Amino acid sequence: MGGVWPSGRKRGEMGGVWPEGQKRVEGVAGGRGLGGAGEMEPKLGFHELLHVFSFLEARDLLCAAQVDKVWNEVSGTKELWRQLCLRRWSSCKTSQMTLGTQTWKEYYLCRSELEFRMECGRPEKDFICKAIAGHTGEIDELAYISTKECRFDGQEKSMVCTVSSDSTVRAWDVQEGTEIWSSPLQPAALVNVVTFPRLQLAITVDERGLIKVWGAENGWEQASFRLPTFSSALQACDHPEGPFLLVACAEGFLYALTVPQLQLRSRTRVFPSSPTSLLCSPDCQWVFASTQNSDLGPKVFHTRSLLCLVEDEPPVSTTLPIWLTSRACWAPDETARLMVTHRNDNGMQLVITTYELRTKQSREGVDVVVQQMASFLLPNSMIPPHLMKGHGSQVILLVSGSELALFTIHGVQLAAFQDHQRPITSMWVDQSRVITASFDLSLRVYVWNKETKPPVLKSCYHLLGGSHRWAR
Repeated sequence: MGGVWPSGRKRGEMGGVWPEGQKRVEGVAGGRGLGGAGEMEPKLGFHELLHVFSFLEARDLLCAAQVDKVWNEVSGTKELWRQLCLRRWSSCKTSQMTLGTQTWKEYYLCRSELEFRMECGRPEKDFICKAIAGHTGEIDELAYISTKECRFDGQEKSMVCTVSSDSTVRAWDVQEGTEIWSSPLQPAALVNVVTFPRLQLAITVDERGLIKVWGAENGWEQASFRLPTFSSALQACDHPEGPFLLVACAEGFLYALTVPQLQLRSRTRVFPSSPTSLLCSPDCQWVFASTQNSDLGPKVFHTRSLLCLVEDEPPVSTTLPIWLTSRACWAPDETARLMVTHRNDNGMQLVITTYELRTKQSREGVDVVVQQMASFLLPNSMIPPHLMKGHGSQVILLVSGSELALFTIHGVQLAAFQDHQRPITSMWVDQSRVITASFDLSLRVYVWNKETKPPVLKSCYHLLGGSHRWAR
């Protein structure tokens, strides 16, 4: 998508209008006061110009590049455009910005153009639609094999893995709409899949509790592990001390397995004879375990203790002082900020409580310290949410039926959207956009306005009926 540019623009030009009252750099440059080709002396040297240019935005640098040879050279300096990239996409790690053969300037312009296309959503020009077919049964889960990096050097590829009731796992090239590989028929229907994009691995589990590791590039089976009962949850954790897999099974145990060997590291009883849900923190240092609508309080484990379990000592964990938990999410821009939806003390109203977690060394070992940051009641008129996601460090997105609502962690409602005709089935949230899918066979695309604090979400357009049809 990065190779095509909007009508009427040349490659390298930025969209948008100039803010009222703001002077363009080329206007200032008319007098050559900063070292141009005019008669004013003394001229600024390369490093002095570089310092001045470090305060400019991208569009100003593009204008400055047209003044003369010196300004062109300085305005294209690698560090200027690298800092612009890191400022604009601050929540992105440097490792997720893959240059390939590109410069930082080219990366900035290509990614800005991609975001412009996402906001416009013009059919045929900005989005493509591919139908992928091959499974003979219902697809139960899908997971990306592609890394989260953004790259625009012609090497980008979107790959996903799917599992189905037809007892196969398959890999697909999403952009081409083609199947890459399919596994042999498995002994039972596959019900879940998670991936390790950095390792190019996919891990599946079937309805009988058989876990398998697959090479994402070729579909070769690499290892297997059998649970005593079926699995209620899988979590892929790419931990700094080594990747591992967390598995909750129906009998209430939490398993920690090495990846890719699937060797057992620990087995911990969490909720006796209750299906357990798992949710890893963004840095994989914590895992939240809960069982829905139970009198048992949810637990938070420090994952390192699950990997290095000392004999006769339980893993480092704590039980949160709440009950009847329904949904939870982590704040993506914080290392250990957890938001949980639960019932209040009398069980009549829904509450969202935000916690900060940390560990503290004591004489007895390591303790978990839990600090409540905020708590608020959801409106009585609101249907209990069935989807919950975090954005940044302060914003919570909730889906109730066909409505999408945004709150701060302190309970201020930022927005509410009812763009779908039927209930929303899934939601994607990242630093640039939010996408919802619905039983009405449509996708709705929203874009964040990051210039406000907290950020405002703008409803942009529908992609209807799984086709290119488009509506404002």
